Amino acid sequence: MTAVEVRDLRKSYGANKAVDGIDLDIAQGEVFALLGPNGAGKSTTVEILEGHRRRDSGEVRVLGCDPGRATREWRSRLGIVPQTSGDSSELTVREMVRHFAGYHPEPSDPEAVIHAVGLSEKAGVRLGRLSGGQRRRVDVALGIIGRPELLFLDEPTTGFDPEARRRFWKLIEDLSHGGTTILLTTHYLDEAEALADRVAVIARGRILEVNTPGELGGRSAATARVGWLDSGSERGVIETDTPTQVIAELSERFGGEIPELTVTRPSLEDMYLSMIGGPA
Repeated sequence: MTAVEVRDLRKSYGANKAVDGIDLDIAQGEVFALLGPNGAGKSTTVEILEGHRRRDSGEVRVLGCDPGRATREWRSRLGIVPQTSGDSSELTVREMVRHFAGYHPEPSDPEAVIHAVGLSEKAGVRLGRLSGGQRRRVDVALGIIGRPELLFLDEPTTGFDPEARRRFWKLIEDLSHGGTTILLTTHYLDEAEALADRVAVIARGRILEVNTPGELGGRSAATARVGWLDSGSERGVIETDTPTQVIAELSERFGGEIPELTVTRPSLEDMYLSMIGGPA
């Protein structure tokens, strides 16, 4: 089953081709990350899929429907966590979540959702008194309150501390295991690696590659770097396509354990930066 199907999607703003012929398929229940530098076309693509922006051309099906002809019933099947929040600073967390629950035919229990995003102790606090990370957790709560079939997450963990990010990752894993399809945009490559079944790299309005985090850019077959502590405080380093053989030779040389052994391959961030031509 396919939750999102895109063929030759195009959108221009004057002479600027923001989206220049994108093809994309996202399976039902998949966590899919869209990665790219600022101005690459991520936001325009997502807004078209959400039904918030009209495309110039191309075929788009989201949950079986054309977002350009969005109905209220179709919108109720989506959850959206935008990059920026609306201002409702006088409402409490509980009031805000309950208010949004009323927009959906079969919402989750507001108290359970508030607990899931780690805000039970702040439920009675007005939004204007929350920290940036806490306010972002409210955005996540509003995105999932309607039990969405498809959840759009645009830079969802901006402002989160490490503990909050890990808790959020667990929440996304639980939603995915429950069958929710998730489309994530993020600049945190460790987040994409931890959460996504597949990632797509977009630059200059075009998809450069779609693959698993471990296979992107030929990462799994890339040259490995074997490091160890040699005599004194010097480190030895070898780049090799046969790390197991190198380790066996080092083990024989050291008579067993290899001091401070490390084996690394290029990270997802390394492959991503090489694909887009440098830092985002």
